[in-house]
Formats: sequence, structure tokens, C-alpha cells
Amino acid sequence: MRLKLPTPAEMSDDQRAIYEESIASKRGTPPPPMMAWLANPEMARHATRLGAFLRYDTSLTPAESELAILVTARHWTAQFEWYAHKKMALDGGLDPAIIDAIRDRRTPTFADPKQQLIYDVARALHEAKGLPKPLYDAAMQTLGERGLVEVIGLCGYYTMVSMTLNTYEFPLPDGEKPELT
Repeated sequence: MRLKLPTPAEMSDDQRAIYEESIASKRGTPPPPMMAWLANPEMARHATRLGAFLRYDTSLTPAESELAILVTARHWTAQFEWYAHKKMALDGGLDPAIIDAIRDRRTPTFADPKQQLIYDVARALHEAKGLPKPLYDAAMQTLGERGLVEVIGLCGYYTMVSMTLNTYEFPLPDGEKPELT
């Protein structure tokens, strides 16, 4: 790993405050990229709060949110992000065949049209850098304005997370092997 993460004893008062806030949140632990973001405690505070909102307080189900996150992790080949969110996606009820297809860069088959749309939106955001009008119209009809904004937020936030994890080369836990090639 390229970065020495501070221990709580080594943190400034501002760093320790956001660290403790993250422990007291719904997450219960500081998200790994936050430890890098602590180089700028105010950024860490805002980014961590946004991440908690996007994970726990959107109109999307856990499977739908994790789908957008996995598309993002795959796009960035973010090994740590994939490792962490694959388990959350499975726990949230996302079909393992969908996860495997995303991992292998194959187009998944969806039984749920809303999940299909979230996948299509997330992919278009990363690959086409936006949404063509027919996809935008379908997203507005199915997800609504709020849901579309939330998918965009998930893809954007987890892009920042993926960039952070990749830049600082956050390692997988001992014994875990990278799944993304």
C-alpha cells in the first residue's frame, strides 16, 4: 500500500472527529477510502456522509444500489471495491449470475426490468459519459427523477472511492485473491 494510514493516536483532532463520527454511523466502522481522505479532514467528512447516505438512505433497494456499485468497481477494475461490494450485493439479494457476468465483462440477463435499467444507466454513464435520450427517458419513467439522481450519485461517488483505492493500492484482506482481470 502506498499510504501509511494514521492510527487514532496519530490523528489530529479534526481527523479523529470524522473517524469517530464514521464509527458512530450506520456503518459502524470507517470506510477504507476515508482513511486516505483524512489527509483533508473536511473532504473526508463530506465524502463519508455522502457515502453513508448513498448506501443507506436512497429509494433504491440494496440489490439495486450494489448493482450500480459493482458496475462502477468493474469499470475501474477496483479490486478492493469489488471484494467489499460483491458480498454486500449477494447479501442484498442480487443474483450471483449477474455478479459473475459483470465480473467477466459480459452483459447480464435480468429478470427484473428495473435492475436492467440501472445496469444500462450505470454502464452508459461510465462508457458513453452520459445517457442517450431513449435511455434517459426510460430511466425517468422507471426510476423517476430521484432514482436517476441516486444512480448517478452512486456511480460518481464510487468512482471517487475506486480511484482512491486504486491510487493508494489498498490491499485485499489476507488470503483473498483479486477477481477482476
